Amino acid sequence: MDIQKMMRQAQEMQQRLQKQMAEMRVEGTAGGGVVTVAISGNKELLSVTIDPDVVAKDEVEMLQDLILAAVNDAHRKVDTQLGQQMDGLMSGLKIPGR
Repeated sequence: MDIQKMMRQAQEMQQRLQKQMAEMRVEGTAGGGVVTVAISGNKELLSVTIDPDVVAKDEVEMLQDLILAAVNDAHRKVDTQLGQQMDGLMSGLKIPGR
């Protein structure tokens, strides 16, 4: 077992994953599509889209809840995609006992 080779593979895998995370864009929705948010794989909020038909003074609290739900939905999707990518990357490594 070549430790240096394994370390090099791990570093390459980390670099690929960081690049994929930066390029990833995931959308989350709430309220049946009334609120849509997009986040990067680094969980940076990229955009918020709100259906103009739901914006009224008496609905601000509901709208805030929908934005929160949409952001959390997008975060869960990023976690899922990253988990799948990590599984794919790890299967390419020749780690004993795996």
